[in-house]
Amino acid sequence: MSRNVSRRQVLAAGTALAGSAALMASPLGTAAAAAAPTATSKENPKVKPTIVLVHGGYADSSCWNATIQELQQKGYTTIAGSNPLRGIPTDAPYIGSLLDSISGPVVLVAHSMGGTVITNAAAGKANVKALVYIAAFVPDVGETQGELINKFPGSQVLPVSVPVPYTKADGTTGTDLYLSKDGQAAFAADVPTATFRLLQATQRPFDADSFTYPTQAAAWRTIPSWGLVAGRDKAIPPDCERWMYRRANFRKVVEVPTSSHVAMISNPKITADLIEDAAKATC
Repeated sequence: MSRNVSRRQVLAAGTALAGSAALMASPLGTAAAAAAPTATSKENPKVKPTIVLVHGGYADSSCWNATIQELQQKGYTTIAGSNPLRGIPTDAPYIGSLLDSISGPVVLVAHSMGGTVITNAAAGKANVKALVYIAAFVPDVGETQGELINKFPGSQVLPVSVPVPYTKADGTTGTDLYLSKDGQAAFAADVPTATFRLLQATQRPFDADSFTYPTQAAAWRTIPSWGLVAGRDKAIPPDCERWMYRRANFRKVVEVPTSSHVAMISNPKITADLIEDAAKATC
Protein backbone atom coordinates (compact mmCIF):
# COMPACT_ATOMS: atom_id res chain seq x y z
CA MET A 1 0.00 0.00 0.00
CA SER A 2 2.71 2.46 0.98
CA ARG A 3 4.57 1.46 -2.17
CA ASN A 4 1.47 2.39 -4.31
CA VAL A 5 1.06 5.73 -2.51
CA SER A 6 4.71 6.47 -3.00
CA ARG A 7 4.37 5.71 -6.70
CA ARG A 8 1.35 7.99 -7.03
CA GLN A 9 3.18 10.78 -5.22
CA VAL A 10 6.12 10.52 -7.58
CA LEU A 11 3.86 10.54 -10.65
CA ALA A 12 1.92 13.54 -9.34
CA ALA A 13 5.08 15.47 -8.60
CA GLY A 14 6.45 14.69 -12.08
CA THR A 15 3.21 15.84 -13.69
CA ALA A 16 3.30 19.10 -11.76
CA LEU A 17 6.89 19.78 -12.76
CA ALA A 18 6.16 19.02 -16.40
CA GLY A 19 3.16 21.34 -16.32
CA SER A 20 5.22 24.14 -14.84
CA ALA A 21 7.88 23.71 -17.51
CA ALA A 22 5.27 23.78 -20.26
CA LEU A 23 3.72 26.93 -18.79
CA MET A 24 7.06 28.70 -18.64
CA ALA A 25 7.84 27.69 -22.24
CA SER A 26 4.52 29.02 -23.53
CA PRO A 27 3.89 32.68 -24.43
CA LEU A 28 1.62 32.94 -21.41
CA GLY A 29 4.32 31.55 -19.18
CA THR A 30 6.87 33.98 -20.59
CA ALA A 31 4.53 36.89 -19.99
CA ALA A 32 3.77 35.69 -16.48
CA ALA A 33 7.46 35.32 -15.69
CA ALA A 34 8.17 38.80 -17.03
CA ALA A 35 5.40 40.22 -14.87
CA ALA A 36 6.55 38.45 -11.72
CA PRO A 37 7.74 40.73 -8.90
CA THR A 38 11.16 39.07 -8.91
CA ALA A 39 11.77 39.69 -12.65
CA THR A 40 14.90 41.69 -13.38
CA SER A 41 14.40 42.37 -17.11
CA LYS A 42 13.82 45.97 -18.13
CA GLU A 43 12.65 47.61 -21.31
CA ASN A 44 15.65 48.36 -23.53
CA PRO A 45 16.38 52.11 -23.54
CA LYS A 46 16.42 53.96 -26.85
CA VAL A 47 19.82 54.00 -28.48
CA LYS A 48 21.23 57.50 -28.66
CA PRO A 49 22.41 58.47 -32.12
CA THR A 50 25.96 59.36 -33.02
CA ILE A 51 26.26 63.08 -33.67
CA VAL A 52 28.42 63.83 -36.72
CA LEU A 53 29.49 67.47 -37.07
CA VAL A 54 30.83 68.92 -40.34
CA HIS A 55 32.67 72.24 -40.40
CA GLY A 56 32.66 74.82 -43.18
CA GLY A 57 35.27 77.07 -44.75
CA TYR A 58 37.84 79.12 -42.79
CA ALA A 59 37.64 76.53 -39.98
CA ASP A 60 38.53 73.01 -38.96
CA SER A 61 36.94 70.38 -36.72
CA SER A 62 38.00 72.21 -33.57
CA CYS A 63 35.36 74.86 -34.19
CA TRP A 64 32.89 72.34 -32.72
CA ASN A 65 34.81 71.81 -29.46
CA ALA A 66 32.50 73.80 -27.17
CA THR A 67 29.39 72.24 -28.71
CA ILE A 68 30.91 68.76 -28.45
CA GLN A 69 31.52 69.29 -24.73
CA GLU A 70 27.83 70.12 -24.29
CA LEU A 71 26.76 67.05 -26.27
CA GLN A 72 29.12 64.70 -24.48
CA GLN A 73 27.77 65.89 -21.14
CA LYS A 74 24.35 64.84 -22.44
CA GLY A 75 25.72 61.36 -23.18
CA TYR A 76 26.09 61.55 -26.97
CA THR A 77 28.85 59.95 -29.00
CA THR A 78 30.29 62.67 -31.22
CA ILE A 79 32.48 62.72 -34.33
CA ALA A 80 33.74 65.97 -35.87
CA GLY A 81 34.32 65.05 -39.50
CA SER A 82 37.19 66.64 -41.37
CA ASN A 83 35.71 68.38 -44.41
CA PRO A 84 38.23 68.52 -47.32
CA LEU A 85 36.74 71.84 -48.56
CA ARG A 86 37.52 71.01 -52.19
CA GLY A 87 33.92 71.24 -53.43
CA ILE A 88 30.95 68.88 -53.73
CA PRO A 89 32.63 66.23 -55.96
CA THR A 90 35.27 65.62 -53.27
CA ASP A 91 33.64 66.68 -50.02
CA ALA A 92 30.30 64.88 -50.30
CA PRO A 93 31.71 61.38 -51.07
CA TYR A 94 34.29 61.82 -48.32
CA ILE A 95 31.70 62.63 -45.65
CA GLY A 96 29.42 59.96 -47.12
CA SER A 97 32.14 57.37 -46.47
CA LEU A 98 32.35 58.51 -42.86
CA LEU A 99 28.58 58.04 -42.51
CA ASP A 100 28.86 54.53 -43.96
CA SER A 101 31.39 53.59 -41.28
CA ILE A 102 28.98 54.32 -38.41
CA SER A 103 26.63 51.64 -37.11
CA GLY A 104 23.35 52.85 -35.67
CA PRO A 105 21.43 56.09 -36.14
CA VAL A 106 23.16 59.38 -36.97
CA VAL A 107 22.20 63.02 -36.53
CA LEU A 108 24.22 64.94 -39.11
CA VAL A 109 25.09 68.55 -38.30
CA ALA A 110 26.78 71.20 -40.43
CA HIS A 111 27.98 74.76 -40.28
CA SER A 112 28.21 77.19 -43.20
CA MET A 113 29.56 75.47 -46.34
CA GLY A 114 29.24 72.17 -44.52
CA GLY A 115 25.52 72.51 -45.13
CA THR A 116 26.05 72.03 -48.86
CA VAL A 117 28.20 68.97 -48.12
CA ILE A 118 25.66 67.21 -45.90
CA THR A 119 22.81 68.09 -48.27
CA ASN A 120 24.59 65.98 -50.87
CA ALA A 121 26.34 63.41 -48.65
CA ALA A 122 23.26 62.30 -46.67
CA ALA A 123 21.17 61.45 -49.71
CA GLY A 124 20.30 57.76 -49.65
CA LYS A 125 21.91 57.15 -46.23
CA ALA A 126 19.35 55.20 -44.23
CA ASN A 127 21.20 55.67 -40.95
CA VAL A 128 20.95 59.48 -41.10
CA LYS A 129 17.79 60.28 -39.14
CA ALA A 130 18.03 64.07 -38.91
CA LEU A 131 19.91 67.01 -40.40
CA VAL A 132 20.81 70.13 -38.42
CA TYR A 133 22.00 73.29 -40.16
CA ILE A 134 23.88 75.85 -38.06
CA ALA A 135 24.05 79.13 -40.01
CA ALA A 136 24.50 76.92 -43.05
CA PHE A 137 23.74 76.66 -46.74
CA VAL A 138 20.72 74.52 -47.68
CA PRO A 139 20.89 74.26 -51.48
CA ASP A 140 18.41 72.56 -53.76
CA VAL A 141 19.36 70.38 -56.71
CA GLY A 142 21.15 72.42 -59.37
CA GLU A 143 21.91 75.39 -57.11
CA THR A 144 25.39 76.64 -56.29
CA GLN A 145 26.67 78.32 -53.17
CA GLY A 146 27.61 81.32 -55.29
CA GLU A 147 23.97 81.82 -56.26
CA LEU A 148 22.75 81.50 -52.69
CA ILE A 149 25.25 83.81 -51.01
CA ASN A 150 24.34 86.56 -53.49
CA LYS A 151 20.59 86.04 -53.24
CA PHE A 152 20.34 88.51 -50.34
CA PRO A 153 22.60 91.47 -49.48
CA GLY A 154 24.76 91.54 -46.39
CA SER A 155 27.66 89.13 -46.86
CA GLN A 156 30.96 90.81 -46.01
CA VAL A 157 33.29 87.84 -45.84
CA LEU A 158 34.70 87.67 -49.38
CA PRO A 159 36.36 91.13 -49.20
CA VAL A 160 38.39 89.88 -46.20
CA SER A 161 39.37 86.64 -47.92
CA VAL A 162 42.92 86.13 -49.18
CA PRO A 163 43.35 84.18 -52.45
CA VAL A 164 46.32 81.81 -52.53
CA PRO A 165 47.16 79.84 -55.71
CA TYR A 166 47.90 76.13 -55.33
CA THR A 167 48.79 73.29 -57.70
CA LYS A 168 46.15 70.61 -58.18
CA ALA A 169 46.92 66.92 -58.69
CA ASP A 170 46.41 67.26 -62.46
CA GLY A 171 48.92 70.10 -62.63
CA THR A 172 46.41 72.89 -63.08
CA THR A 173 46.28 75.86 -60.75
CA GLY A 174 43.50 76.33 -58.24
CA THR A 175 42.76 79.10 -55.78
CA ASP A 176 42.35 78.63 -52.05
CA LEU A 177 40.61 81.27 -49.96
CA TYR A 178 41.88 82.08 -46.46
CA LEU A 179 40.20 84.37 -43.95
CA SER A 180 42.51 87.32 -43.23
CA LYS A 181 43.50 88.66 -39.83
CA ASP A 182 41.03 91.49 -40.48
CA GLY A 183 38.11 89.09 -40.81
CA GLN A 184 36.75 89.00 -37.28
CA ALA A 185 33.96 91.57 -37.81
CA ALA A 186 32.69 89.67 -40.83
CA PHE A 187 33.06 86.16 -39.47
CA ALA A 188 33.20 86.00 -35.68
CA ALA A 189 32.34 89.37 -34.17
CA ASP A 190 30.90 87.95 -30.94
CA VAL A 191 33.87 85.86 -29.78
CA PRO A 192 36.93 87.13 -27.89
CA THR A 193 39.75 88.40 -30.08
CA ALA A 194 42.07 85.70 -28.74
CA THR A 195 39.55 83.04 -29.80
CA PHE A 196 39.32 84.53 -33.28
CA ARG A 197 43.10 84.64 -33.63
CA LEU A 198 43.29 80.95 -32.80
CA LEU A 199 40.49 80.18 -35.24
CA GLN A 200 42.16 82.20 -37.97
CA ALA A 201 45.55 80.59 -37.37
CA THR A 202 44.21 77.01 -37.51
CA GLN A 203 41.71 77.49 -40.35
CA ARG A 204 41.46 75.23 -43.36
CA PRO A 205 41.07 77.19 -46.59
CA PHE A 206 38.47 76.25 -49.17
CA ASP A 207 38.82 76.00 -52.92
CA ALA A 208 37.17 79.01 -54.57
CA ASP A 209 35.56 76.61 -57.06
CA SER A 210 33.40 75.37 -54.17
CA PHE A 211 31.05 78.23 -55.04
CA THR A 212 30.52 76.93 -58.57
CA TYR A 213 29.55 73.24 -58.18
CA PRO A 214 25.83 72.55 -58.65
CA THR A 215 24.19 70.52 -55.90
CA GLN A 216 23.46 66.95 -57.00
CA ALA A 217 20.98 65.90 -54.31
CA ALA A 218 18.80 67.49 -51.63
CA ALA A 219 18.73 65.17 -48.61
CA TRP A 220 16.51 67.60 -46.68
CA ARG A 221 13.63 66.61 -48.95
CA THR A 222 13.45 63.19 -47.31
CA ILE A 223 15.26 63.64 -43.97
CA PRO A 224 13.73 65.79 -41.17
CA SER A 225 15.74 68.96 -40.68
CA TRP A 226 16.38 71.63 -38.05
CA GLY A 227 18.09 75.02 -38.37
CA LEU A 228 19.74 77.85 -36.46
CA VAL A 229 19.71 81.41 -37.79
CA ALA A 230 22.60 83.61 -36.69
CA GLY A 231 20.94 87.00 -36.39
CA ARG A 232 24.11 89.04 -36.98
CA ASP A 233 25.69 86.78 -39.54
CA LYS A 234 27.86 88.69 -42.02
CA ALA A 235 29.04 85.64 -43.92
CA ILE A 236 25.71 84.08 -44.95
CA PRO A 237 23.06 86.81 -44.60
CA PRO A 238 20.40 85.95 -41.99
CA ASP A 239 17.67 86.62 -44.56
CA CYS A 240 19.23 83.96 -46.76
CA GLU A 241 19.28 81.46 -43.89
CA ARG A 242 15.63 82.17 -43.07
CA TRP A 243 14.63 81.81 -46.71
CA MET A 244 16.47 78.51 -47.18
CA TYR A 245 15.06 77.07 -43.95
CA ARG A 246 11.49 78.06 -44.85
CA ARG A 247 11.82 76.58 -48.31
CA ALA A 248 13.05 73.30 -46.86
CA ASN A 249 10.16 73.24 -44.37
CA PHE A 250 12.39 72.66 -41.36
CA ARG A 251 10.70 71.14 -38.33
CA LYS A 252 12.18 73.72 -36.01
CA VAL A 253 14.17 76.92 -36.47
CA VAL A 254 15.94 78.70 -33.62
CA GLU A 255 17.12 82.27 -34.09
CA VAL A 256 19.95 83.73 -32.02
CA PRO A 257 19.61 87.49 -32.62
CA THR A 258 23.08 88.44 -31.36
CA SER A 259 25.04 85.60 -32.97
CA SER A 260 27.76 86.01 -35.56
CA HIS A 261 28.37 83.34 -38.19
CA VAL A 262 30.14 81.05 -35.70
CA ALA A 263 27.14 80.29 -33.49
CA MET A 264 28.57 76.92 -32.44
CA ILE A 265 31.49 78.78 -30.81
CA SER A 266 29.67 81.76 -29.31
CA ASN A 267 26.46 79.91 -28.40
CA PRO A 268 27.39 76.25 -27.88
CA LYS A 269 24.58 75.42 -25.46
CA ILE A 270 21.87 76.72 -27.79
CA THR A 271 23.51 74.82 -30.63
CA ALA A 272 23.73 71.59 -28.63
CA ASP A 273 20.14 71.91 -27.39
CA LEU A 274 18.89 72.21 -30.97
CA ILE A 275 20.88 69.15 -31.97
CA GLU A 276 19.42 67.22 -29.04
CA ASP A 277 15.90 68.30 -30.10
CA ALA A 278 16.54 66.68 -33.47
CA ALA A 279 17.96 63.55 -31.85
CA LYS A 280 15.04 63.08 -29.47
CA ALA A 281 12.48 63.70 -32.19
CA THR A 282 13.85 61.18 -34.66
CA CYS A 283 15.87 58.51 -32.85
